[in-house]
Amino acid sequence: MKKILSSAAALAFILTLTAQPKTPIDKQLSEKIKSDSYMPFVKKKALEVMKTGVNAGDGYREVWIRDYNTFIELAAQVSKKEDIKENLLVFFRMQGDDGNIIDGYTPKEQIGAGETDFSYSKLEPRYAAHKNTVETDQETSLVQAVYKYIKLTGDKSILTEKVGDKTVAKRLEWAMDFLMKNRYTTKYGLITGATTADWGDVQPEDGYGVDLDGNTHMACDIYDNAMFIVALNNLMEIIPSTKTKWEKIKADVTKNTRTYLWDTKKQKYIPHLYLNGSPFPADFDENNIYYFGGTTVAMEAGLLSKAEVKASLDEMVKRVKEAGAPSIGLTLYPPYPNGFFANKIMNPVYSYQNGGDWTWFGARTIQQLIKYGYVEEAYREVQPMLKRVKDNNGFYEWYSIKNEPRGSGTFRGEAGVLYTAIIMFENLTK
Repeated sequence: MKKILSSAAALAFILTLTAQPKTPIDKQLSEKIKSDSYMPFVKKKALEVMKTGVNAGDGYREVWIRDYNTFIELAAQVSKKEDIKENLLVFFRMQGDDGNIIDGYTPKEQIGAGETDFSYSKLEPRYAAHKNTVETDQETSLVQAVYKYIKLTGDKSILTEKVGDKTVAKRLEWAMDFLMKNRYTTKYGLITGATTADWGDVQPEDGYGVDLDGNTHMACDIYDNAMFIVALNNLMEIIPSTKTKWEKIKADVTKNTRTYLWDTKKQKYIPHLYLNGSPFPADFDENNIYYFGGTTVAMEAGLLSKAEVKASLDEMVKRVKEAGAPSIGLTLYPPYPNGFFANKIMNPVYSYQNGGDWTWFGARTIQQLIKYGYVEEAYREVQPMLKRVKDNNGFYEWYSIKNEPRGSGTFRGEAGVLYTAIIMFENLTK
């Protein structure tokens, strides 16, 4: 299969995407990175996995935008530019009438007779679409993915591509307008979503937990708002004419995120700012929980100073040790008590998004540590993530508290974020 770019060009684009500063590292650390035996294995394995498809993993038939956004750099190494562009355009063809972006799409022929939780579009007859409405990251993930596509390929023509009666550029703004109209609170000036465990897609209330309903407790959290800020930065860079409208909105959300979600005393982001009460018992101290994933995206959004990034890492390492967890891919700590979520996948504690260990986010933390100049710490913390790829001969969706592989195999999100982190490490040794 034809590659988009030469290896050197691909490397340059990935480093541009991650905005990596020139960080001098000492000779000893440089030699450690150069001689690391896990990195070449993981890189090779990631490329092999990426050649086999673009669905999230072997446990998923869907192409999810929140996943695709995290392995598009890896996809660019093995896929044709036109194929990546086409995968992105499907999301625009299946965009909702109110501007919302779907979670993912599945070939129609794979939908069973009894499956009804799907939407369809005349603009894209090949697929059925699904959306977990408790999330508020589909729109922002698509903006980020299009930004990465343009940076990787230099192909800005995607923005003028006509989908129905609107260009992709217009549809990107329409997606952001959807959030402002339907997922925004004027009281706090923040993006909202259902109560979930950090970046998760399962609410605690009765049922499967992926759709907003009458039982939902709406809230503001750091993950959704940080993703929104990153997306607006991306949008304004690739479509400069949008700055007039979105610059002030971004500045206000940035300010309000620090005002309402940052706990100055504890030096951490609170789990939730509730709009209509909490779903948890009144005597439960939710602010004792530390959200690893949302904190990482806050780093990416520029919502933490360099000193706060280091303090956040120290807190993550401390809590990983307390939990007895394998890595800083830990979703949160302490976990929500058993029974707090109706969906059994979140129980018992340290299960799935309730205290499972996800390299999918942990390796993004590694990328941010490198960006902020904490290379030695990043190298130390990435080791268990690399080692388990070798030990399990592949990538898994998440890992138990005992470091056992769980969930979908060939999980491309993990492969993608590790691949990018390794490229960043390797660049430091040149």
